Amino acid sequence: MVSTTARSIVESILSREQMDGDGARVYRSIGSRQLRHLDPFLLLDEFDVRAPAGFPDHPHRGFETVTYMLEGEFLHEDFKGHKGRIGPGDLQWMSAAKGIVHAEIPASDSRAHGLQLWINLAAKDKHAEANYQEYPASEVTHVSPEDGVQIKVIAGESYGARSPVITRTPTMFIDIKLAKGKSIDQVIPEDYVGFIYTIQGTALFGADKHRSEAHHTLVLSNNGETSIPVQSLSDDCHFVIIAGKPIREPIVQHGPFVMNTQQEIYQAFHDYSRGINGFEGAQEWTSSIRDRWAK
Repeated sequence: MVSTTARSIVESILSREQMDGDGARVYRSIGSRQLRHLDPFLLLDEFDVRAPAGFPDHPHRGFETVTYMLEGEFLHEDFKGHKGRIGPGDLQWMSAAKGIVHAEIPASDSRAHGLQLWINLAAKDKHAEANYQEYPASEVTHVSPEDGVQIKVIAGESYGARSPVITRTPTMFIDIKLAKGKSIDQVIPEDYVGFIYTIQGTALFGADKHRSEAHHTLVLSNNGETSIPVQSLSDDCHFVIIAGKPIREPIVQHGPFVMNTQQEIYQAFHDYSRGINGFEGAQEWTSSIRDRWAK
């Protein structure tokens, strides 16, 4: 029996394939023309990339990026010397804050498949120092309430299991796989705005049992309800539930910079071009992985 506090699906948007970065194929969820923002979320891409495509050297300011690999490997490197690999099931939670310049490139010519989420920061956090929280797959919190139900807690809590990730903007990010006929009922704080992104398979979502297949963004109702039920209709059902506390501040975005005013956007471009206020050394830096697949 569905709880009377269960959320419903109020909007369903099909994510269509598009190109981003340097020839990289993505299915854009939030950040598309159909759903520009969903406070506090700015973008969600399901990327499906093969070399030589990738995301060469580029800057960010004013938000956080969450990269969660599903298959394959990415190399990552930034202008402050931080570098590494992000492999299957690995998590990188990067707070660009006042400034990061980095590159993300496939580690091999095999498929690199995953999700990247952009989370806005409140004005008070946009000029904090950049930092990383990184967890290999073996350290990502996992819970299996019953056979046929596999849950990874990227951020927040699910079925009593809590992620160690610290979120400046209160956020939950739950990765769920269900066998056919299995169900879950995920608790969501009543003051969170949320959505589901479907990766594979078919299921019934929400109090209204909305049927959806892959590559759909399902926006959840937000009227004080505290859970979202899901019932799988296929053996390969895979989706993520993402929700967060709205910041309720103006959003001004220009490419890789997200601030509160147009003047702050001008300042971000000025700081980046001059190599100041968080972008020291940016103009002289070139990643060692940028041309990895150049012919």
